[in-house]
Amino acid sequence: MSRLPFITFEGSEGSGKSTQAERLAARLQLCGVSYILTREPGGTPIGETIRELLQFAPHNATMTPETELLLFEASRSQLVREIIKPALGRGMCVIADRFFDSTTVYQGAARRLDREMIDRFNEFAVGDCVPDITFVLDVDGATAETRMQHEARKADRMEQQPTEFYERVREGYRELAAHEPKRIVLINGSRDPDEIETEIWKTLCSRFSVLAKTSNN
Repeated sequence: MSRLPFITFEGSEGSGKSTQAERLAARLQLCGVSYILTREPGGTPIGETIRELLQFAPHNATMTPETELLLFEASRSQLVREIIKPALGRGMCVIADRFFDSTTVYQGAARRLDREMIDRFNEFAVGDCVPDITFVLDVDGATAETRMQHEARKADRMEQQPTEFYERVREGYRELAAHEPKRIVLINGSRDPDEIETEIWKTLCSRFSVLAKTSNN
């Protein structure tokens, strides 16, 4: 691959995926690599409005799984066409904190909506915009819960799900990684963040020569 890659980070709440996405962005900046860092849901004005509705709106407690699915896909569709595809077209590296794998796992494995239906909605939302590599930060439920308890912020709706929900989330990500080993890299997220960052960077450099050439380490 000669162009800069489209990289996504996945994992349950408290897995450390956002931390690693931000660390990768900082490293790319030091290396002089043109990039954008975005997130789901959100990343565009429309997406951020949807994010607020999904996570913090006072009336979202009765939201059905079907509504949740459609809102995530709407945010994603806007993000792909407004931000991600134009950035890739300009030769930039794109880092996304969550993408369609989140819907496959959260609304599929955890909410138990029909997988074939979810696959069709994902395909409709993203078209041919598929990540070149996806890092799944894997942590057990106890570790994730402890980390979330230490964060000085209000928990959103997704972070207030029962333990059984997150057990299904973790298993869903593991199944995805086993099914798509060429794209999805399963990372032990319970280790020191510096160690994880190093592993992610080494993996990227081994797969994408365009990044290896920029490395200052």
